[in-house]
Amino acid sequence: MQTRICKVISQTEPVYVASKKSENGRMAKCYIRLRELGGEYEDEYQCALLGNIALCRFAVDKTVVAVMRFSTYESNGTFYQEVVAKDIVPIN
Repeated sequence: MQTRICKVISQTEPVYVASKKSENGRMAKCYIRLRELGGEYEDEYQCALLGNIALCRFAVDKTVVAVMRFSTYESNGTFYQEVVAKDIVPIN
């Protein structure tokens, strides 16, 4: 996992998806787009938020510290990268 200081660019509304890990079989999920500090052309990340953190709302342009987990998976011979924000804390 890696920790990054970023600005919030956007966040989707949460939806509920099937999950074997939750008691009721459903888990909240949304996506947040984060950009590293420094300018308009810095690295950006499209991160999934899962569970209770997906229900939290982060304001656009808010500076946050995000702990991200990067992983890859293969589906039908194609590899994909997934970024999950395990924790996000506003700092301003």
